[in-house]
Formats: sequence, C-alpha cells, structure tokens
Amino acid sequence: MSHESMTILLAEDDDGHAQLIERNLKRAGFVNRVVRARDGQETLDIVRTGREGLPPSSQFLLLLDINMPRIDGVEVLRQLKADPRTARIPVIMLTTTDDPREVERCYQYGCSVYITKPVRYEDFVEALTRLGMFLEIVKLPSAPNGDRPTP
Repeated sequence: MSHESMTILLAEDDDGHAQLIERNLKRAGFVNRVVRARDGQETLDIVRTGREGLPPSSQFLLLLDINMPRIDGVEVLRQLKADPRTARIPVIMLTTTDDPREVERCYQYGCSVYITKPVRYEDFVEALTRLGMFLEIVKLPSAPNGDRPTP
C-alpha cells in the first residue's frame, strides 16, 4: 500500500495540539488527508461507520491521544484491537502521558508505536517533523477484506 492513499485519523481533543500536529505533518511533507475526532467515542464511531469519509481500515492510520473525554485513548485502543475487524489498524499513541505503566499497557493492547509529546514547543515541533517524515515511508497492512464493522 502506498502512502499516497493513506489517511490519518487524528484523535485529539485539544484544538491547539491538533492544529500543531496537522500543520507540522504538512511541513514535513505529509500531504495526505487528516480526519479529526475530538474524543474517544467519536473516534470509535468514525472507525466503525466510516463517517467523515474515512476509508476502510487498510487505508488509514490512527494517531491517538490518551487523555480524551467520554472514552479515553487506552479504551479506544483496547476496543479496536479486541475486534478482529479493526485489530489490524495501525495505532500510534501520541500523548503527553509518559507514565511507564501507561506505555506498557498500550503496547500490551497492541499499539504500533508510543510517542510522548514533548513539553517544550520547539521539541514538540521537531518530534512532529520526524513523525511526518516517518509517515511518508510507512506501509500499511492489507486487510483480509475491506469490510467495515457494523455498529
């Protein structure tokens, strides 16, 4: 799968962080579509229904914050990875939480990568630039079928 058709689902409740992430991914050369969810329930709804024109799970990657309203990112990760229809979705945790227990728990649930958002603005921008360059070369897994889970 080429990155040209990859969409990012950005699950981030903080408007400032979301804008910063999108802007710096573009600066790093990632020009693909970004769909935003503002909380964990909205994230699950978008994935399960294809709302917002989200493509089948074989064509998108989830950037997931942990500290979100309604359903937190760890629970979103757990639910997605527990469902065979969504288990193959690559999930990058992108969060301010650096507690080693949370990192371990996310990897146990099946996240692909765990990235802690740096506190300093300049370091955050640099991390996003590197993430954007990384996303330019990522290959996504092919889904066994393009079916979307039924709600």
